[in-house]
Amino acid sequence: MGKIINHHEQLKNWQELSVHTNSKILDAKGPKLLGRVLLFIFIFFAILLFLPFRQTIPGRGTVTALRPEDRPQTVQNQIGGRIEHWAVREGQEVQKGDTILVISETSQSYFDPELPTRLNEQLDAKRGSETAALQKIDATKSQMRAMNDGLRFQMKAAENKVRQARNYVSIDSAELLAVQKFYETTKTRLERYETGYKNGLFSLTDIETRRLKLQEDNAKVIGQRNKLSNSAQNLLNASIELDNIRAKYQESMAKAQSDMSSAVSSRASAQGDIAKLRNDISNISIRRGLYVVRAPQSGFVVKTLKAGIGENIKEGESVATLQPKSPLVAAELYVSAMDVPLILDTSDVRLQFEGWPSVQFSGWPSVAVGTFAGKVSSIDRVSSTGGKYRLLISQTNPVPSKDEPWPIQLRQGSGVYGRIILRSVPLWYEIWRQLNGFPPSLEKEPAGGSKDKK
Repeated sequence: MGKIINHHEQLKNWQELSVHTNSKILDAKGPKLLGRVLLFIFIFFAILLFLPFRQTIPGRGTVTALRPEDRPQTVQNQIGGRIEHWAVREGQEVQKGDTILVISETSQSYFDPELPTRLNEQLDAKRGSETAALQKIDATKSQMRAMNDGLRFQMKAAENKVRQARNYVSIDSAELLAVQKFYETTKTRLERYETGYKNGLFSLTDIETRRLKLQEDNAKVIGQRNKLSNSAQNLLNASIELDNIRAKYQESMAKAQSDMSSAVSSRASAQGDIAKLRNDISNISIRRGLYVVRAPQSGFVVKTLKAGIGENIKEGESVATLQPKSPLVAAELYVSAMDVPLILDTSDVRLQFEGWPSVQFSGWPSVAVGTFAGKVSSIDRVSSTGGKYRLLISQTNPVPSKDEPWPIQLRQGSGVYGRIILRSVPLWYEIWRQLNGFPPSLEKEPAGGSKDKK
């Protein structure tokens, strides 16, 4: 009976404790709140996927100069020599034409301090040789003119003799024909007289007289033939003399022309030597002006490539590195070959330089902090080392209250990171493109959008 009463009391105490505990427990609201948070995150993410996203192409590179003359250059000496004096130190500012280095001569051909005087003496001697050759040319011309005049007179006399001998031959030929006619007539008459003598018409005295006449006419024919032969011989002699005069003239003229050619050759040789000596004198004058190596433009001596005094340097060897004073700074970016066709010559670029803190957002360049504006100036036609293509980015005119000009403290060779700005696309499209490894879109910007096209 006592156990039943104790059990009843324990049951009553447990009921009282259960009522008290239930009064302390609140209603459960956690699952409902978690669901609302997840729904809000999902809606926010869905809206975010449709936000405009600016496509960009990343690139890394260094700061350089837009113009070749603004890039660091090496100063070279044009002649070999020995270092005598340094006029600058590293980091020093120099103006165009300032002395950088003084060298002395090391070639034995230029050791003589009176070398220009010696060359001038040789030049005067060669000019005298030219004058003598010119005088010889004039004398030979005068000799040839005299020979021409003498030949003209001799030729006229010889031609007259030939003409006269030809006339004598013609006269003697005519006289020979006349004498022959007389002889033929006398012979015919003698034949008639002999016939008449046989018939008793003529006496013996007449026959003998005719025979004597025939002998006289025959002698005249023979004498005229001899005279004609002598005239023909005189004509031949006159012709031979004329040919001899012509041959002697040609021989003398050939000798005179040979002397003329020799004189002309001597003059040409003297003129060549004179030109060479004048060239040597000019070269010596210019070479002595090259003993001082000067700055080709204003800038800063970055580094001297030779050291000490008395060191020999070769011709065309670099002695110092010079950085131009006011270069037109540009950024040199390297991009992938897959992205090059998407870049225009007028594409905008956002840059961040090493040493200038900045925060750059890939898809929203308008909210980037500490970046600088640029524009594509040129795109290489061939790839560089590593298969990437180089872009030169020039500085654009800063828009008031929007972009700041590039820092004036930029030094060539410092690192730069940039993004070439392309067209705007929804964020979901960019995520899908990145996941699939596709290049940025080449489609045109829709009407009313950005003017950048790819």
